[in-house]
Amino acid sequence: MRLIRILAAALLFAAGPLFAGESPESVAGATTVDVNQAKALFEAGALFVDPRRDSDWEAGRIPGAVHLELKSAFTEEALAAEAGKDEPVVFYCNGPKCARAAHASEKAVSWGYIKVNYFRDGFPAWQAAGNAVE
Repeated sequence: MRLIRILAAALLFAAGPLFAGESPESVAGATTVDVNQAKALFEAGALFVDPRRDSDWEAGRIPGAVHLELKSAFTEEALAAEAGKDEPVVFYCNGPKCARAAHASEKAVSWGYIKVNYFRDGFPAWQAAGNAVE
């Protein structure tokens, strides 16, 4: 019984950032970009994908972004309809406390996308930099 408690405590400790809603600083197979790099990708015509909840999307977004809500609309087929596997794609959400962009980036990498950009600071940083929003 003591071993089970120790293992359970270790598991909770290891998973703590997931439960806290903290996003990882990087995603394997993806390039983590800051707001300046995201802006350069935007200006170069990269596809921005917003996996946030519908209410977040409706409250404001990066112009031209595609809304593929992570839990209901983000599928391999839906992403393939928007971008080829060799095209640059930028995933963003509501900053470091939002893990949706990380999860979407992980999935895209697992589906074979090779130019995945993880914009961890997301929409709040985009707005704070004075970039256009819809």
